[in-house]
Amino acid sequence: MSNKKFVLNADDFGMSQDFNRAVLEGYNFGFLRNASICANGSAFDSAINEILPECQDLGLGVHLNIIEGKSLTHAESLTDNSGNFNKGYLWFMMNCRRKEVINTIEKEFRAQIEKIQKVARVSHIDSHVHVHAIPEIFRLTARLAKEYNIPYIRTQSEEFYTVPDSKKNYTPAFMINIIKILLLNTFTKKNRKTAQEFGLKTNDYLIGVGYTGMMDSKTLEYGLKAIETDNSIIAECLIHPCKYTSSKKDSHSTEFEITMDKMLKDTIYRMGYEIISLKNL
Repeated sequence: MSNKKFVLNADDFGMSQDFNRAVLEGYNFGFLRNASICANGSAFDSAINEILPECQDLGLGVHLNIIEGKSLTHAESLTDNSGNFNKGYLWFMMNCRRKEVINTIEKEFRAQIEKIQKVARVSHIDSHVHVHAIPEIFRLTARLAKEYNIPYIRTQSEEFYTVPDSKKNYTPAFMINIIKILLLNTFTKKNRKTAQEFGLKTNDYLIGVGYTGMMDSKTLEYGLKAIETDNSIIAECLIHPCKYTSSKKDSHSTEFEITMDKMLKDTIYRMGYEIISLKNL
């Protein structure tokens, strides 16, 4: 067994049928072994009833979501009049020390975790747009993970790297993503201590922030090359794959292609990684 573990995780499972289809096909015909499901996703029931039975060894995570979609608890301070979440990342950074805000988030997080655990075994926990990385919210998430017996929590430490593709490197999006890396790496220094305090497992590296919206097989490969000198690690790559019924091409369909890339899979093995399901970690 290798001491280098690779986790490929599909975020946004349950958000739509296209995301669900990507998980189903990526698991059965590719090397996708993990997905994180949104309890408030419009295709949640389909994900639970139609996809999970066909993916028996899939590592299933809670994808906490207080950024998009409807609240499960009518969290009025976080939503508009229709119950849709309407607060952004900066708002949560600025308000997470307010007791009433943390209490409202905790109520919503509990509802989302419990909805998923009622129907499936959960192996890990993370969040939509990394909102749980904010240290005060991370501590809440870690406490709930411990309480609900969820053994693994995502942290966001990404090595800075570039790919030989100027179209990706010299864009406003890439510059913004670099700022995200700096912020999330800073948060992770504190969050890892919190994860350890609660006895939770976590990844050593994350791949998928610097090239958010631009992920493909080469981007993933270069991300792993940036950390290849470490011989005992858990490296997690997050993607947002969709499998469309039409010929639509976008970043989500490209990320689905990652899960089906046999050459990439072989490269990951040659780099000494064991591709794992968090269900079996």
